Amino acid sequence: MTALDAVTLALLCVAIVLAGLRWLRVAQREHYLPWSVGRFAGRWWRSSPADTAAVTVAVVAAALCWVWRPAALVEAAVFAAAPFRLGVRGRTSRLVWTRRLSLLASVVALLAGAGVAAGSAGGLSGATGAASVVALLVPLLVDVSLALTRPVEDALAGRYVRRAAEALAAVSPLVVAITGSYGKTTTKGYIAHLASGRRRVVASPASFNNRAGLARTVNEHLTPDTQVLVAEMGTYGPGEIAEMCSWLRPTVSVITAIGPAHLERFRSLDRTLAAKSEIAAGADVVVLNVDDERLAGLAAALRSEGRRVVGASGSSPEADVAVLPVERGLELRVGAARAGVVGLAEGQRPTSLSNLACAAAVALELGVAPHEVLMLLPTVPVPPNRLERYVADGGYVVLDDTFNSNPAGARLALTRLAEEAPAGRRVLVTPGMVELGATQFEENARLAEEACTVVSDLVVVARTNRRALVEGVRRAGSPVSLQLVERLDDAVGWVRAHLVAGDAVLYENDLPDHFP
Repeated sequence: MTALDAVTLALLCVAIVLAGLRWLRVAQREHYLPWSVGRFAGRWWRSSPADTAAVTVAVVAAALCWVWRPAALVEAAVFAAAPFRLGVRGRTSRLVWTRRLSLLASVVALLAGAGVAAGSAGGLSGATGAASVVALLVPLLVDVSLALTRPVEDALAGRYVRRAAEALAAVSPLVVAITGSYGKTTTKGYIAHLASGRRRVVASPASFNNRAGLARTVNEHLTPDTQVLVAEMGTYGPGEIAEMCSWLRPTVSVITAIGPAHLERFRSLDRTLAAKSEIAAGADVVVLNVDDERLAGLAAALRSEGRRVVGASGSSPEADVAVLPVERGLELRVGAARAGVVGLAEGQRPTSLSNLACAAAVALELGVAPHEVLMLLPTVPVPPNRLERYVADGGYVVLDDTFNSNPAGARLALTRLAEEAPAGRRVLVTPGMVELGATQFEENARLAEEACTVVSDLVVVARTNRRALVEGVRRAGSPVSLQLVERLDDAVGWVRAHLVAGDAVLYENDLPDHFP
């Protein structure tokens, strides 16, 4: 049995390495959050009958190998290959060997090696048995390693934060901080556009919206002539925004919306509101989207404390600053009085007027005159992959909303889809929405149900929300064509084969391939 034990141990070690690479990729894509990998492992092993059967066989084999060693070979084969659609390198979310990932991988390897070494006290047979247990626990080992390395990473990031704080003190820009469940990046782009004619503006790039990303923004992009820094702030829990504000010290703070995005982590919208509201502490002016019921309540509470609040709206003419739709254009209102109207070309209307109103309010606070704001409204940038419109080679309209994953944005996108092809074929391509916590199934079922009133075809991508989306179609009871595909590439191929001029397709959200 010694030779068999040696071969089995070697194959188990190979399986542990391959499994480790898979789950390290998930950890990297989930922003190195401790205990995120175990959640994804559960999703993957339940995602298809084949994966569920594979992990069941692996668990049984791990138990049997203590009395019948060849069973461990079956376990090794399973963990070398499964979950079957979770690749080691990845297609859309590749594993990138950064310093942080290398440290994390080293700790995972030490823990796995220690487990196997502990079993070696019982000889080669004991080491093989221990390796079979380690192979089962790889996702847990990655999660434990994430928790162990978190203090180290926080300490390393602290050096860059201190350097950024010194740069801010030297340049002294006016800081505009933005948060919200969604709409942050769009509003940030709008603010930079509206204010750049009067001020030298630096905005945090892409989605650099955490502590490390904002420190990097300051250290790499702030220049001595910077007058305004627009900082997008994201959070997965209480205290994070407060920490960022402690050294960025915003003068103007903006909250764009409170919704179920990341509800899986926040657990309730009240906790979401509390975490996002940290951005208001210490700011001279707080700009709130009062079209959002919770933010309207926050506005009233802050005003009762004597705070200066600007309510922004894309629908109410009574708001402090409003950007409202009018026939073939937009109306800007300041202090409930009309500041002017500007025309728009066909298809030029910005994605969210609430976000645009927040940006207009900030620009006015920065000293941009109302007439200047008004003239710049038609040229605000459309952020990539956020209801971006173009015409495909086949002549049909494409609405690319692949960066969106929230119910409010999805409803807005469906409205746009209906407008784009009033008499043609209308197709929704989506994997559904994620990180919505306990509401995720129902929100996705509702999305599909509402879509059935608009679309002729629904193409469901991947398996994460497939059951919920199919349930929504069933509830609607309408004759919508339903297509189930595994990858976005398959959906794109189907669209190209079936759509012609006069048709339209909406790509609503896209999940990287570390999702099932």
